[in-house]
Amino acid sequence: METLSESMKEYRCQLEKGSIQQAYRGLMEFMSGLKTRFKETYPDCRVSGSLYSGFMDMTYFSCIPPWLEPRGLKIAVVFLHEQFRFEVWLSGVNRQVQADYWQVIRQSNWEKYRLVENPKTADSILEHIAADEPDFGDQAALSDRIMRETAAFMQEVKAYLAAH
Repeated sequence: METLSESMKEYRCQLEKGSIQQAYRGLMEFMSGLKTRFKETYPDCRVSGSLYSGFMDMTYFSCIPPWLEPRGLKIAVVFLHEQFRFEVWLSGVNRQVQADYWQVIRQSNWEKYRLVENPKTADSILEHIAADEPDFGDQAALSDRIMRETAAFMQEVKAYLAAH
């Protein structure tokens, strides 16, 4: 394992090339535009005001439809940097809410989406891959795909919660 000093030297070398800044700026602009599109498409949802940019591990924003808010649940649209993909998550407003809903879903054996292994250490309850190996060359198509996948995920979750 590299020392922090060695890692910082490599980081500086990569920054001097300029590609990292360009890619990161482009990702933040794409995510901001996607967040704006969510606000416009789902005016009844509470969409987070800012992006969570993380530690280059994930970047996300949340969307809380009115039918999730009383349950303490939210939808997160997430870009996972290392996995290089977009996912849609069902998350709780805190770990206890996550654990409670995780238990309900686990006991019902609902297998439509990936259930996290431990809701007390994860940032989500359910996860769905919305775009694997995204093509940023066609941002409109990528945005459309993420919107479609998120809409389908939200409908499935809504139907599941209504039945349980």
